[in-house]
Order: sequence, then structure tokens, then C-alpha cells
Amino acid sequence: MTIVPEIVPDTEHRGLVGLLPPAARPYALLARFDRPIGWWLLYWPCAWGVALSGNRQGDWWLLLWLLVGAIAMRGAGCVYNDIADRELDASVERTRNRPLASGQVSVRAAWIWLLILVAIGFAVWWHVNIYAKGLALLTLPIVAIYPFMKRITWWPQLWLGLVFSSGAVVGFAAAEAAMFEMRWWNLVAAMVLLYAGAIAWVVGYDTIYAIQDKEDDALVGIRSSARRLGSQVRPGVAIFYLIALGFWSAAFWQVRPDPLALLALLPVALHFAWQVATLGTDDGDNALARFRSNRFAGFLMFAACFVVGVSSAL
Repeated sequence: MTIVPEIVPDTEHRGLVGLLPPAARPYALLARFDRPIGWWLLYWPCAWGVALSGNRQGDWWLLLWLLVGAIAMRGAGCVYNDIADRELDASVERTRNRPLASGQVSVRAAWIWLLILVAIGFAVWWHVNIYAKGLALLTLPIVAIYPFMKRITWWPQLWLGLVFSSGAVVGFAAAEAAMFEMRWWNLVAAMVLLYAGAIAWVVGYDTIYAIQDKEDDALVGIRSSARRLGSQVRPGVAIFYLIALGFWSAAFWQVRPDPLALLALLPVALHFAWQVATLGTDDGDNALARFRSNRFAGFLMFAACFVVGVSSAL
């Protein structure tokens, strides 16, 4: 088996993948273990939900469980996406060396690897309460449809937002199940508003990510928000980030109706402003760096949720 040395331009931690036996490396690459940014972006909304709920149960180990679930299910999603997109990936310069598109992994082996990752995710799913279980199951149809949306809509980023943001409601429900039993409608509203803001955040950062592929996408007929926005990518991203901040402000107000609570969002707002102000809409390397910086934006948002959520629970 020949391992292609250059995987994709946005790969990370090649050294860790290089430590694996040669036969295992393509499977690690197929699950994007060389690119941890993906599971960070999937994980942060989960952590936000736990933090903003106040975690009155005191089960902070839940954050670790959700991290394991995010790594496994992001990997499973990437494998599923590559199975569905293997022919398109072979036509795009940035993705043609992916394990399935390049023939390093067979479709049958990819399905087996997918089931293994799903089994790990199922173990995490089994650990959370019944409310979080139910909310997680509701996302499965959206996950199954997502890989095909780039063929039929200019806004596949919106569908990705529905998927990648679902951890906000799962994490919130897992940490604060009593809100359903005691009809604490303000907490339910906070959960929904947090989710809505996360969707807008995902659309914003994934539009930045799609800047890298505009030319190749146009050649093979793949649609994206970056292509749809054209020369208005920068203001478009700014609008989605403002929408995210608006929903998150409303979520914070439901938990703690105090103007000071909204100040917790100032660091993430400044980070978004930096992303938009320095975004190079025709520079793939610049776009990739701004996209990756959302790992830090997610941490800033977690800190804000923690401050507001825990202070409201005291």
C-alpha cells in the first residue's frame, strides 16, 4: 500500500499520524484525526450547553464524555461524507488524495471503520440522560442528508450548522435535565437560542473555509455559501457572526437578565471582528488560518457561558 505523503493543505499533526503503523494511517486520515480543528468545532457547542446550564448536577466529567463523543462522531461523519463524496473528492485538487478518493481504503473497509466509530459514539450516548438521548437522535436524519446538500443548495453550510451545533442542546439537556421536569421555560429558551446562535457561527466559519475551494467547486458544480456570496463574502460572514452574537445575548439574558452578563461576550465579539477585518477573500491560506482560529473563538464562548451559567446557579 502506498501512502501519499501530501494529504491535504489543511492537515495538522502529521507527526502523530506518522507514529501509527502504515496500514492504520489511511483510517486515521479518513476520520480526520490529523485535523483536530473539526472535532473542536463539534465539541465546543456541547461544552457551551453544559456551562450555560450552570451544571447544577455538578457532573463536570460530562465535558470529557462529550469530548470523546465529539471526536468519534466527527470521525464517523467524515468517513460517511467521504463515502458519499468519493467521486467528487477525486475531482477536487485539495481532496483528491483523501484515502477513499485515492484508493488507499476500500468502500467496504470504510463502512466497517464507520461502524466502529459509531459504536464509540453510542457508548457516550448511552451515558447521558434520556432527554439528551432523544435530542441526539433527532439530529441523525440531518446528518444523513448533509453530504448531498452541496449538490442541491447554495447553503450547505446551513445544514452543517444544524448538525455541528446540535451539541448545544444535547450538552444543555445532559447537564440540566430537571428543566424539562420543572418547566423552567427560560432555560429551555436559553438552550434553543444558544443552538440558533451556534448555527449562525457555523455558517460564518464554514463560509470562510469554503473560500479555499471556490475555483475547484465551480469546475465540478459544487455549491457553497462562499460562491453564492461572491464578492460579498466578508460582509456576509460579518452578518452571520452578528446574528450569532444576537442569539447568544438573548440566551444569556434568559439565564441571567443582567446587562453585565452580556459583557462576557465581548472577547468573542472582538475575535469575530478580527476575523472579518483581516479575512483575505482570495487567499486560501489566509482563509484557512481564520477558519482555524474559531477553535479559540469556541474557547472564548465557553468561558463566557461558564461565567454566566455558574454565576446564575449560585
